[in-house]
Amino acid sequence: MTDTVANTAMQHYWNEVAGPRWVARAGIQEARNLEVARILQRAAAPQPGERVLDIGCGTGATTIPFAAAVAPGGTVTGVDISEPMLAQCRQNIAKAGAGNIDVLLADAQTRGFAPSAYDLLISRFGVMFFADPLAAFSNLFKGLKMGGRLCMAVWSTLEDNVHWKIPFDIAVKHLGPPAPSQPNAPGPMAFSDPDYFGGILAKAGFSEIRIDKRQFHIAGQNAQAEAEHSSGAGPAWRLMEEKHASDAQRQAIVAETATAFAAYRTADGMRLPGNILLAQAKRTD
Repeated sequence: MTDTVANTAMQHYWNEVAGPRWVARAGIQEARNLEVARILQRAAAPQPGERVLDIGCGTGATTIPFAAAVAPGGTVTGVDISEPMLAQCRQNIAKAGAGNIDVLLADAQTRGFAPSAYDLLISRFGVMFFADPLAAFSNLFKGLKMGGRLCMAVWSTLEDNVHWKIPFDIAVKHLGPPAPSQPNAPGPMAFSDPDYFGGILAKAGFSEIRIDKRQFHIAGQNAQAEAEHSSGAGPAWRLMEEKHASDAQRQAIVAETATAFAAYRTADGMRLPGNILLAQAKRTD
């Protein structure tokens, strides 16, 4: 079966640009977001025997622990648009010995999921890239059982996340502001407005919707490593790409970011405060 891809731009981005970069830095990436994975799992409260759909499962950082939580008898299906990330996910699943996981290379906006097949829909930073969010969540709603629930973590605003805000402001100082863009366009902060996100969920059919801001910390190795990471992903990287920044400009931005990040060094390593929005909802009709 070949699925229709609704967002070819994101398919290219996650297969040719972001996906390979994420896999190359998978250890660092997952360590940075470990607190969010724990927040998500505590809130979702997976139970033995449940069937879970993990949207934008990536390399399996949430898929594998959820699979352990729903055993015995439960299963997790991970779906992602990025083949490089799913290839790493399969390796991680094999290493973990998790026999109750299936992975699908598909666009969750258009994938024909079995009706009422899942007890729980989860995602950690995997749903902000839909071309048509209402169509996507309406499609996901159909796959959820009556009484089933949704629990997803998405990024809050740029201002709420210093690991993005600091390098972005530095990049703007060096390169100028970005071109105007559509609000809520596909990207990391597409759902940073809780009213907008809640409205999408409500229109898709979900009820008992609750969206809460949760603080966490990005766990980093050191200021230089975190500064270099910010030059390869996130708003600062996007601005550098847009402005065709020279190597010298990129190096200057990284150096200044490293100096700013040094203020967040602790005895346990880098701890950069951030915020997510945790969305919870149910299917009740």
